[in-house]
Amino acid sequence: MKNSAKTIDPQHLKTFAAQLKGKLIFPSDVDYDDARKVYNAMIDKRPGLIAMCEHVDDVIAAVNFGRDHNLLIAIRGGGHNGAGLGVCNDGLVIDLSGIKSVDVDVSNNTVKVGGGTIWNEVDQATHPFGLAVPSGMISSTGVGGLTLGGGVGYLTRKYGLTIDNLLEADMVLADGSFVTVNAKEHKDLFWAIRGGGGNFGVVTSFTFQAHPVKMLIGGPTLWPIEQVEDIMAWYDAFIQEGPEDLTGFLTTMIIPESPFPEALHNKKFCGIIWCYLGEPDKFEAIFKDVLALKPVFAHVGEMSYPALQTMFDGFFPEGLHWYWRADFFNELGPEVSAVHLKFGSAIPTPLSQMHLYPISGAASRVGAEETPWAYRDAKYAGVYLGVDPDPENAAKITDWCKSYYEALHPYSAGGAYSNFMMEEGQERVKASYKHNYERLVKIKTTYDPRNLFRVNQNIKPLEKVSDR
Repeated sequence: MKNSAKTIDPQHLKTFAAQLKGKLIFPSDVDYDDARKVYNAMIDKRPGLIAMCEHVDDVIAAVNFGRDHNLLIAIRGGGHNGAGLGVCNDGLVIDLSGIKSVDVDVSNNTVKVGGGTIWNEVDQATHPFGLAVPSGMISSTGVGGLTLGGGVGYLTRKYGLTIDNLLEADMVLADGSFVTVNAKEHKDLFWAIRGGGGNFGVVTSFTFQAHPVKMLIGGPTLWPIEQVEDIMAWYDAFIQEGPEDLTGFLTTMIIPESPFPEALHNKKFCGIIWCYLGEPDKFEAIFKDVLALKPVFAHVGEMSYPALQTMFDGFFPEGLHWYWRADFFNELGPEVSAVHLKFGSAIPTPLSQMHLYPISGAASRVGAEETPWAYRDAKYAGVYLGVDPDPENAAKITDWCKSYYEALHPYSAGGAYSNFMMEEGQERVKASYKHNYERLVKIKTTYDPRNLFRVNQNIKPLEKVSDR
């Protein structure tokens, strides 16, 4: 049974606070409400303590304190997790936002990143050198959460998932020890953290392989929602057979009032957001098939990688209410596209959307057992996003997402990208790791037998040694 932070001896709390270079925040502090917030405003949890870590020593002290006092522990990096797994009720939040750093080594194009860094800070550091690390689609996302879950983004087809570019990590384990994991040291842990989430320890730094990416050709094309079945059938063949320099995620969405032309405002569309990394003089020939479909809007041109990464940041600031559901898909046949037409035509609020991210190309060439990411043969990671600033619309966006999921899940590959999941139960976690789940359980049992790190898409250790 977990203890309450309220019952801890005040002298123990005073000693803990004195160990930290950062601040220990209590519910009575004036900055408590700001410190407990996460990206998704639908999450309203009240931790008993928040340790604002500024150094690895702070993380070690926090892990030891939480373990010794049997507190529920949540780890927060960027705080973007849809399910709000960077915060907990009554327990201890280990906040890594003070552990920020980005060190670029141009001799081998590697980048070492502090555990509390967010992706736009990485992009700002790597872009002047003409480099980029594969990440996601929103630059305000935390490096830690996105990486540990897998990392699907604009560079996936060309350079693989984020975990495919992770070379090394520094970690604090459940026993308070500090280790470096890579292909030679603690190989089992290194395998586990590349997709297994925050189940195995607190990662205080990541070292990535970066790639030559500076300028690209990108932007959106839009068609009326009524064409989604035709566009989806065409897209399925085009993106899978196209060059790996080209990617694009498919979306159904309502066009906002800015910065799009007035004639598009508040109408529902099927869109594709493109990213082309190849030789510019070859783009026109590749893209002619897209233009032949006569999109009603096409704003595709040269831009920097950070510009593409930040394109949608302004639409999704911190403090909106979110509900997510997701699945992997192997095909986009007529039954699937018919469901997308139905739900895309009934998007409940202006910010709610559906996204389909291709995970073919380089990502598909990694073996299904080389990392915990079990769905290397899936073509797409799909997600249904209910989003709105008004808490009164929480039920509306949640119901739309759940109904969307229930209608499409029978056509899915069976599991989902863990970073797109809410708290959906243990069977759903097992389905998303598939054949790799039992190996993850063994590693979890070795390094965290008491399940100290369980505020996540949890890999449960073997019951005979679990302290639950």
